[in-house]
Amino acid sequence: MLNVAFDPIYAHALPEGHRFPMIKYELIPGQLLYEGTLQPGNFFTPGICSTETVLLTHTREYLDKLLFQRLSAAEQRKIGFPQSPALTHRELVITQGTIDCTRYAQQYGVSINVAGGTHHAFADHGEGFCLLNDFAISANHLLAEHPGWQILVIDLDVHQGNGTAKIFEREKRVFTFSMHGGHNYPFHKEQSDLDIALEAGTGDRAYLDLLEANLMLLLEKTQPELVFYLAGADVLGTDKFGKLALSLRGAALRDQMVFKALNKLQIPCVVSMGGGYSEDVKIIVEAHCNTFRAAIDIYGL
Repeated sequence: MLNVAFDPIYAHALPEGHRFPMIKYELIPGQLLYEGTLQPGNFFTPGICSTETVLLTHTREYLDKLLFQRLSAAEQRKIGFPQSPALTHRELVITQGTIDCTRYAQQYGVSINVAGGTHHAFADHGEGFCLLNDFAISANHLLAEHPGWQILVIDLDVHQGNGTAKIFEREKRVFTFSMHGGHNYPFHKEQSDLDIALEAGTGDRAYLDLLEANLMLLLEKTQPELVFYLAGADVLGTDKFGKLALSLRGAALRDQMVFKALNKLQIPCVVSMGGGYSEDVKIIVEAHCNTFRAAIDIYGL
């Protein structure tokens, strides 16, 4: 069974003027239900991530700023959203959704959060529409339970996972891999354990060849107990900010490649959707839905 984290708050808690293309968080479940790919029983509603769990990753000072609405104007500009209690609540729900997905992934092989992938959030501040780093919090939560585990982050959003890289720069149990556009946000890149910076205009063939050349080597090197996979739809050539040139088919083949490799080695995989900023929201939704379709097909769920 494919267990999928979703709460309407993913879309509804966003401030006016910021809901496109974030409306995708409603449209993705709607499309998957409409076409029969998923049934209502596939979805679960996460609770709220506890303060203790968040503090495994983020500083107390920063969390208090989020909880008590103390972000400065400059900090809000860096995040890209005006602060609100609803927005903080949304981030805590999304984060708990990713944590819950780790349990389902261990049981069924894969689990997906309709939102998440907030990889620009650092321990002490947010950036780029990211307040809390759901992958980092979930990874640290797992390591608290399983200190001997090795975790791999496969970040294939078009933007480098700078917050994730910084959070884990001294943590040998978490290997961070980011394959991203080399000439877009964030303009100051942190150092992941492995970074592949792509030239503008990189298309399907070059992208998939690079991924294939590195993926199995990475899995052999790290031998992870669990993988977090960020399946950004902003790699598409239609994306307003990505600067790459993948087709919908190329992005789908990317997802299939990752899932096939992990399923073959029986490594549990937690997926978050990440970014997607094409002008036509139908393209964004189709790219994300392809990730769900690939997971169901390859894992036989």
